[in-house]
Amino acid sequence: MRKDYRTVKGYGEKEIIISKSKFICYVNRAETEEEALTFIEKIKKMHPNATHNCSCYMIGEHDQIQKANDDGEPSGTAGVPMLEVLKKQGLKDTVVVVTRYFGGIKLGGGGLIRAYSKSTTEGIRAAQVVERRLHHLMKVSIDYTWLGKVENEIRNSSYTLHDIQYTEGVDLYIFVEKVAESTFTNWIVELTSGQSTILCEDTQFIEFVLSQSN
Repeated sequence: MRKDYRTVKGYGEKEIIISKSKFICYVNRAETEEEALTFIEKIKKMHPNATHNCSCYMIGEHDQIQKANDDGEPSGTAGVPMLEVLKKQGLKDTVVVVTRYFGGIKLGGGGLIRAYSKSTTEGIRAAQVVERRLHHLMKVSIDYTWLGKVENEIRNSSYTLHDIQYTEGVDLYIFVEKVAESTFTNWIVELTSGQSTILCEDTQFIEFVLSQSN
């Protein structure tokens, strides 16, 4: 399973005007190339009369799939600068389309690069960047006599209490970052004086929205 990584939370769009040209950036998460291509085609169908629908995407744990399309803009002035924004922000599994309606003023090569880069950056900001961190769902089984103390300590800790199930004893399910599993286990053992059973029930990613400055 892949390690912690950054991507976009989901769909986002942002429109900006640069020298009378309208740039509309559309961003979405795409975990396969098929999903990315489907999204690009969807946006193109929304804007059949646009001057350009430039696109890029970066997919895979190791960014195995990277594509950029200038869609008629001078080579290297649209798709590649857009892709570079994804790389700079360290985003994986992300697809971007920037739709341009020409406003009558030519921007030149440098101007186009800046415009498509800015539009992509604003679109990503609208979609929101998240960090997906690998967590283990830990099952802590205890006797009822320990419930009050253990539940209170967990709720006041940095760990996430997911569920509590009541049977002959009590099973608490807590999300713990993979890197903190050993620390968590030792903490629970000490907290319960060794009178608990601790198991890893599942492994999954939990998303955390990053601030705009990240």
